[in-house]
Amino acid sequence: QVQLVESGGGLVQAGDSLRLSCAITGRPYETYALAWLRQAPGKEREFVASIDWSGQTTYYADSVKGRFTCSRDNAKNMVYLQMNSLKPEDTAAYFCAVSSSHAYDLFRGTGEILNWGKGTLVTVSS
Repeated sequence: QVQLVESGGGLVQAGDSLRLSCAITGRPYETYALAWLRQAPGKEREFVASIDWSGQTTYYADSVKGRFTCSRDNAKNMVYLQMNSLKPEDTAAYFCAVSSSHAYDLFRGTGEILNWGKGTLVTVSS
């Protein structure tokens, strides 16, 4: 089974940047799509970004498009989320997930998640 561990969260001010990382171990994951999702206090978990197995195709939620960039390094078994121009509404626990579905299906909300990490907390103060 694929295991995922997120890191890089923290407390920042509005306008700052953060880079989240997700280390992936277990079965070879090169052919899997990966996703970042987030959950703010009192809200449901929501899609942030997804990336296909090759790293060539990415999808983003409208709320983060143009500010966040998802990338992966299959040689290092890592996936990243570069977050720029952070806003207080970006405050949430961020989770990475692995999927056997296509990255587009994750974007549409119909993808099947195989496993999640435990999350890393991002807090953006105004």
